[in-house]
Amino acid sequence: MVQMNLELKEVAIKVVYYGPALSGKTTNLQALHKLFDPHHRGKLMSLETHMDRTLFFDLLPLQYQTPTGLKVKLKLFTVPGQVIHNETRKAVLSGADGVVFVADSQRSQALSNSISFKNLKENFKANNLDFENIPIVIQFNKRDLENIKPVEEIKRDWGPTRFPTFLAVATQGKGVFETFECVVRKSFDAINRKYDFNRKFGFKLEDFLQNIKGEKIAELLDAQRYIVTDGSGAEQMK
Repeated sequence: MVQMNLELKEVAIKVVYYGPALSGKTTNLQALHKLFDPHHRGKLMSLETHMDRTLFFDLLPLQYQTPTGLKVKLKLFTVPGQVIHNETRKAVLSGADGVVFVADSQRSQALSNSISFKNLKENFKANNLDFENIPIVIQFNKRDLENIKPVEEIKRDWGPTRFPTFLAVATQGKGVFETFECVVRKSFDAINRKYDFNRKFGFKLEDFLQNIKGEKIAELLDAQRYIVTDGSGAEQMK
């Protein structure tokens, strides 16, 4: 849930990267951290657990604030994917405004993806989060490997859902920002519908996104190449 401190004129939005172990959640955050403007990103922190870790960092565009003086902070987290760390996943997911589910594209990992997505639903319920309305974006990572799930199958499985779906090679930074931008847009749209955020505070999402982009992002951006479905059943990738 969005955190507002009107006394300090700050708003914090929380996005959680969820998915099975070794699907690329950590790699996504590491890639994003490198892509963002160094002046507007916090330190990449790591909470170590046995065989896995949780990463997080804040994005605080210090040069961006609304005409009313409101500062907007974006908090990004990963969860540990190992099955034994469910309590940590549940705790990290608490209060999320948006979620990126990072799936492993390898056919051999299909069951792990399914178990993890089911666990996401369960932890939404445990945290009293609205699974039907909080933005969730799907990313099929590791598209550079062999024996991966074909795009046509991904379209078939996820096209009819409300979840925008992207392809990625997070180790190369491909599809990473596109996925991030989608979940941020949908999260802010949901918040605006609920709190009339844009009108009350003069918030402009395009200005916010432009403010956090580093110089390396432009050369990697190719949204049409990496999007599979837009979450409305319309296929975007031929």
